[in-house]
Amino acid sequence: MKVMLLTAGTRGDVEPFFALARAAAARGHQVRIAIPENSGADTAGLDTVSLRMDFARLVSDQGVSPRAAVRTFRTVIRPAVGQLLSAAVEHIVAFAPDVVVYHPKVLSAPAAARRLGIPSVLVETVPALTPTREFPSPIIPAASLGPLNRASYAPARAATLMFRRQLQAALDLLPPGRTPATQTRATLVPVSPHLLPRPSDWPASVHLTGHWADKPAATEIDDELEAFLNGGDVVYPGFGSMKAGDARARGEAIIEAARRNGLKVLVATGWGGIDIPAAAMGGDVLVRESVAHHLVLPRAAAAIHHGGAGTVHAVARAGVPSVVVPFIADQPFWGAVLHRCGLGPQPVPYRKLSADTLARALGEAGNCRGQAARTGELMRAEDGTAVALGVLENLAGA
Repeated sequence: MKVMLLTAGTRGDVEPFFALARAAAARGHQVRIAIPENSGADTAGLDTVSLRMDFARLVSDQGVSPRAAVRTFRTVIRPAVGQLLSAAVEHIVAFAPDVVVYHPKVLSAPAAARRLGIPSVLVETVPALTPTREFPSPIIPAASLGPLNRASYAPARAATLMFRRQLQAALDLLPPGRTPATQTRATLVPVSPHLLPRPSDWPASVHLTGHWADKPAATEIDDELEAFLNGGDVVYPGFGSMKAGDARARGEAIIEAARRNGLKVLVATGWGGIDIPAAAMGGDVLVRESVAHHLVLPRAAAAIHHGGAGTVHAVARAGVPSVVVPFIADQPFWGAVLHRCGLGPQPVPYRKLSADTLARALGEAGNCRGQAARTGELMRAEDGTAVALGVLENLAGA
């Protein structure tokens, strides 16, 4: 079958789609994937096209401040989303796929598929669109809202209203004279059931597949990094695309907290969320812009991270405890999930991060190593992409 994948966001939104694309191609399917500019993910061997929106630049210019997003909504965000929605429609028409698989941010994908009579599949990398009584929407900062849990999903599902003009302009690019056929739809949730069991009230069309992870590339660790990892217990801090607050004070707190726990520090600075001042450097600190998670995480004593869905799964698969420092959106949700599973302490919100709070959290994380190792073994046995492909093949009649 011909599979059109469309994803938008930062690296954590792109890499699961790449894993699915490579798995589909390995089974003989023709796959094209539309992605944002400068995603940072490895596109080797993939047929990619651009959605003409640069999330990396957007985050770099504005950070992760909701206030900044509100200020620039009309001048920056709305026009950029308009370009993305139009590009998505153009790519779907040009490729003429048998099935369209899309990230929630690509609002024009399901509408275009419906107009063209093509089956469409929503991918909830974060389960924030399918209501359940069992927990509130992951973008709501609450452990439970009781009888209001299901109602908490309504705001996210109404997001199309903010971009209705851009959506209509994108759909105007569709060829005229097409009569929509009855459309089949499904939802894939690439989340491990060992972290989040499937809610009993989800409809049958929603499939909890397990995480989508690429087979690790045959990358080798350089001599400096190898020596560092062999020289004692290491904690890995990395906040990916998160850029907010005082990155230098955060770096100082991380180094101090790790030293109090007798840990060396392998820092991934990412897009600027951590800055290590020269005064805090030493033989127990190694700073890189990024590292290969699959090579480094299994050898770490713990990981300090922002709690994005992709990083959460990477750390849990590695069998390593997490200290989650959430910034925005669904990150507090994932921190709470890991704590509930015994894979880390209570999350430490980034505004409350200090050497004292982080030192205590790292101490508690040490007590989670046994459970983390057991969970990692179970998750490494999952094949979420195979489950997802089974759903897509049945949907498209392949």
